[in-house]
Amino acid sequence: MFPELTGYLFPNDVHIAWSLMIVMYPYVTGLVAGAFIVSSLYHVFGREELKPLGRFALAASFCFLLVAMLPLLNHLGHPERGINIIVTPNFNSAMAGFGFLFTSYFIIVLLELWFVFRADIVRYATTSRGAARRFYAILSLGVYDGSAEAVALDKRITRVLAAIGIPMACLLHGYVGFLFGALKANPWWSTPLMPVIFLFSAVVSGIAMLILLYQLAMKLKGTTTDREAVASLARWLWLFMIMSLTLEVLEIMTLGYERAEEWEVISHLLTHQLSISFISIQMVLGGLIPFILLMLVVVMGRFMHDRIHNTLASVSSLLLLLQVLAMRWNVVIGGQMFSKSMRGFRETYVPGLFEKEGVLAAVAIFTLPFVLLLIFERVLPTFDHLRRGPPDDDGLD
Repeated sequence: MFPELTGYLFPNDVHIAWSLMIVMYPYVTGLVAGAFIVSSLYHVFGREELKPLGRFALAASFCFLLVAMLPLLNHLGHPERGINIIVTPNFNSAMAGFGFLFTSYFIIVLLELWFVFRADIVRYATTSRGAARRFYAILSLGVYDGSAEAVALDKRITRVLAAIGIPMACLLHGYVGFLFGALKANPWWSTPLMPVIFLFSAVVSGIAMLILLYQLAMKLKGTTTDREAVASLARWLWLFMIMSLTLEVLEIMTLGYERAEEWEVISHLLTHQLSISFISIQMVLGGLIPFILLMLVVVMGRFMHDRIHNTLASVSSLLLLLQVLAMRWNVVIGGQMFSKSMRGFRETYVPGLFEKEGVLAAVAIFTLPFVLLLIFERVLPTFDHLRRGPPDDDGLD
């Protein structure tokens, strides 16, 4: 009667309750954390080679942060009740913890963004005319001090906020992994490694996205990319990719070596229902191939032409974005494809195209941060400071 079901399943195991929106939620949140880490590498740790990306990475993190809650709100039957998690908090609820983390992190990113771009806001507020002048005057919050002392104070405050934001970003996405890892009833999710795996894969996806966005932005602006910036991002991407994949493989090896009762279920899941998304996409196409390509970029990059260097970095980044998405899919969807009876499986799951939580809704949500980033770039250009030179420099030199 139900060809997509095999074995014995409890009635509540037949349907996939956490669908594509719950896949998109940790994926978009991971892009937030990864982009913020790149921004902090410059603003906090003074990695000068990442100076061309310092402001852009922060703006990208902010735009993805604005969209991070949408998958969850779309998943809720009554999204208007989402605010209750803050208004009437339950401090014993694991879900409520995300609301507090998200709100705190949002405030930190918003403040850092304002201090980083304050000098530009003041300049636009004093040189623009009409509605634009009033708009930038509102953004300035009435602070028009553009003196060297004020700019120096902005830099110090930015460094402090970025330093506070680093552990907040790690907590934000590590917490997403904690939500799954703390579910003891599901052996595929219940592992102490889950928060760490989610965190490292988040950094991987964020760096990979920035490599693609930076090169695309430079093409649209008709200028060349900074080779050293791309090379540095590629090195960081390779490092975090190695750590992420190592943890993912170690998790499977540990389960296989222990051979507890749940291994019979998980091994069947990985080699049958998830064989394409786990073995082919997550491990080979999105894991092994980018590892080799990035190794060539890192080890032999100095001997490569700029176009080859940047192309290999872009291809690797694109494959790693696919790898992280496959990992989120395998965890969220795969964890719901076997029965709590440990004697049955749901063989397939294909999200609908026009459903409330279907493919088009996911594409729309994923597209929105890029639209916001384009708008942000029109309002507060993130690369103009490099052309203006030292007088209007943003950067914490």
